[in-house]
Amino acid sequence: MRGGVTVYWEYGPEDAETTIIAVHGFRGEHHGLEPVLAFLPEVRVIAPDLPGFGETAPLPQRTHDLDEYAAWLTDFAAAVAPGAVILGHSFGSIVTAAAVARGLETPKLILLNPIGAPALEGPKGVMTRLAVFYYTLGARLPERLGTPWLRSRLIVRVMTVTMAKTKDPVLRRFIHDQHDTYFSRFSDRDVLHDAFVASVSHDVREFAADIDVPTLLVAAERDDITPIEAERKLATMFDDATLVEIAHVGHLIHYETPAEAAGAVRRFLRIPVERGR
Repeated sequence: MRGGVTVYWEYGPEDAETTIIAVHGFRGEHHGLEPVLAFLPEVRVIAPDLPGFGETAPLPQRTHDLDEYAAWLTDFAAAVAPGAVILGHSFGSIVTAAAVARGLETPKLILLNPIGAPALEGPKGVMTRLAVFYYTLGARLPERLGTPWLRSRLIVRVMTVTMAKTKDPVLRRFIHDQHDTYFSRFSDRDVLHDAFVASVSHDVREFAADIDVPTLLVAAERDDITPIEAERKLATMFDDATLVEIAHVGHLIHYETPAEAAGAVRRFLRIPVERGR
């Protein structure tokens, strides 16, 4: 597939009426979406690690830009689950929107924490500019210095503290553990830099007008990357979009409010709630 091998995980029954392909965000991998998937037990979900992250190796001799990721997703869906519902979180929202706009066939599109405006213009634009410096420096330093810099647990902790909104100490420890465990599982600094540039150079607005399938946007009222006003405007750019706003949460919907996110997905896909749930 694009010259490489994609590693993916399957959840739920093989004979489920609905299949979802779930695409994680920047620096993450498939584990990040598991809290949401846990509330959709009757859905078959296929969750790949993006090329260059988690267990999936980089695509050989390719630049890991948005065009490449969108083409990879189109090929992956055609090979593994043609016609599946497509779901993307954060950077995954850009990848999935680009792929669907360019011809990936799906009955519905779901975007969690969609990147609905340029990251540099968000409420924490200064933090994003610092991130540009951080990733650029990591790419330019000698490898023996650059890679440890990019995998620094201190920097990862700063990222997490910035994004997390919950005051629950148990939940905060869980989020820290998730990011400490999975946030640095990128293959090499070149792939990480390519993906970062793609994440801050594009947003879902570029593709909204070319998406003609029903689309669900699950947005956070306190998202530091895309303000809720921009998400509301983004929803008007689609031919058929439903916007669900979740209060008191930021860019970590998948960790802080997974039940609410799954409930929005369930309603959008018209999946009945089982008795006792």
